Amino acid sequence: MLSHAKFELATFHDAEALLRQPEDPAQPRTMVVFVGRDLAMGGSASAFLKDAASHISRAATAAKFKGKAGSSLEILAAPGVPATRLILMGVGAAGGDEPDGEGGEPAKPFEDFVALGGQTAGKIGAGARAIAVFDMPEGVAATPEAAAQFALGGWLRAYKFDHYKTKKKDEADREGPAEVLLATFDLDGAKTAIADAASLAEAVILARTLVNEPANVLTPAEFAGRAAELMKLGVEVEILDEKAMAELGMRALLGVGQGSEAESRLVVLRWNGGAEGVAPLAFVGKGVVFDSGGISIKPAASMEDMKGDMAGAAAVTGAMHAIAARKAKANVVGVLGLVENMPDGKAQRPGDIVKSMSGQTIEIVNTDAEGRLVLADALTYVIEKYKPTAVVDLATLTGAILVALGQEYCGLFSNNDELADRLTKSGNHIGEKLWRMPMGHAYDKLIDSKFADMKNTGGRHAGSITAAHFLQRFVGKTHWAHLDIAGTGMGSPTSDTNQSWGAGWGVRLLDRLVRDYYEA
Repeated sequence: MLSHAKFELATFHDAEALLRQPEDPAQPRTMVVFVGRDLAMGGSASAFLKDAASHISRAATAAKFKGKAGSSLEILAAPGVPATRLILMGVGAAGGDEPDGEGGEPAKPFEDFVALGGQTAGKIGAGARAIAVFDMPEGVAATPEAAAQFALGGWLRAYKFDHYKTKKKDEADREGPAEVLLATFDLDGAKTAIADAASLAEAVILARTLVNEPANVLTPAEFAGRAAELMKLGVEVEILDEKAMAELGMRALLGVGQGSEAESRLVVLRWNGGAEGVAPLAFVGKGVVFDSGGISIKPAASMEDMKGDMAGAAAVTGAMHAIAARKAKANVVGVLGLVENMPDGKAQRPGDIVKSMSGQTIEIVNTDAEGRLVLADALTYVIEKYKPTAVVDLATLTGAILVALGQEYCGLFSNNDELADRLTKSGNHIGEKLWRMPMGHAYDKLIDSKFADMKNTGGRHAGSITAAHFLQRFVGKTHWAHLDIAGTGMGSPTSDTNQSWGAGWGVRLLDRLVRDYYEA
C-alpha cells in the first residue's frame, strides 16, 4: 500500500559516506536539512554543509527565509553542497523561547512532525532520490518517535488514488515513487517506531482507497470482502447477509437497501488483544456505498460524491487494521452497516413505518435520512451482543454539520462527558479535531412521530442534533459518542498530509483513542 513513497534508515556516518560519492547524472540527488531560527542546524547537518554555509546564508537572505515552521527554501546546484538540490525545511525558533512572527508571541517548541513529513514529501516530489538529515536544531527533539511521525506524514502525502488512470500525464508518476534515506541518531529505535508508523499509514491508506472507490466497484459485498482481508492480521470476521439480518429483525437497515440490486451486509470485526472477559470498546461505521436519496432523491449536482457516504465504515475498517497490525492489548469490535440507497419499485417510501431490531418503530418521512436507520440496527446489534464498555459511531450523516462546522471540525455528540473528553484529546493529539455539539430534551421531542415511536428526521432546523438524538434512542445507558464526519470524511480539502478526495479521517483518531485509554 505504501507504493508511492519509500523510506529507508541510515546512520549519519552512512549518509555522509553516501554524500561523498559522485552523483549519478541520471538520478540527481536531493538533500533535506531542517533548520530553526536564523538557519540554526543540528551538529551533523552543519558538518555536512560547512563548505556551503556562506552560499546558504546569502540565498536565505535573498529569499527572506528565516527558518519559520512550515516554511522552506530550495537551493539548486549550490557550491559546497553534496547534492544537486538542497531543501531547507523550517522548524521554528530554537527552544520556543523567542517570538516567531505574528503578534510577537513566543513560538512553541516544534512538535508536528507528521505535517513536516508531508511538507517535505511535497517538496521532494515523486521520483526523487533524497537524503533527509534528521538532525534538528537546539530545542527540537529528533527522537525515534519523531522520525516515525515524519515518515508517516511522508507516506500520507505521497498517496494517490490513480489506478483507474490508463494514461499517466504527469512525468513524475512515470519516474516512480520518491525514495528517501532518513539519517537518524537512534537507528534501532527508529526502525521499531517506523514499522509502527508504516502500519498506521497502511490503515489510513486502506480507508482512503475505500472512500475513493466508485460505487460500481465497491458494492456492499465487495466492501465486506475487503474488510474480511483483516483476517490475515488476526481479526475475527463475521459477515451477516440479508437473511441473517432479517432473522434478527433489522428492518431499519434492510429497509434502506431494499430498493437496490446489491444486497446489504453487516460486517463484524473483532480484535481480542486484551484480557479475556474484559468488555470491548466498540466502533460502528455507516457504510452507504452510494446514496441516491432513494425515493426522496437528491439533486443531480454533485450526486457523484455520494460514493463517499461510507466513509464512517471505511474509518472503522482502517482503525481495526491499525489496531490489529500493532497487536494492541485491547478488546475492540468494529461493526460496518453496508447498504446502497436506490430508488426502485421495491424501495421504501416516505410514510412507511419499519420496526427496528430494538423493537422501536420508525416512521420514514424522508428516505434520504437513511444513514441513521443503518446505524440504529448496527448499534442495537453490537450493544446487545457484545455489551461494550463504550461505543463510538462514525457517519457522514448530515449536511447540516457542514453548515455548522465546515470541514475544520467533526461534530461530536455524546451521552458521556468522559468519553467525549477522551475523543477530543485524542483528536487534538493527532490533528483530527472535534467540536462537541449540544443535546437536550427539546431537540429530542422534534423526532417524535404521530404514528410510530419516532420519525427519521426532525426537519431542517438543528438537523445534526436531531439526527444524534435519533441514534441516542438506540444506545440505552451505554456510554456512546456519535461523530458526524460529513465535513471531514469525504471531499476532503488538501493539506500537508492529504492530497486525496478521501482523507481516511478517523482512522488515526480511533487508533489514538485505543492507545491512550483502552490498552492494558
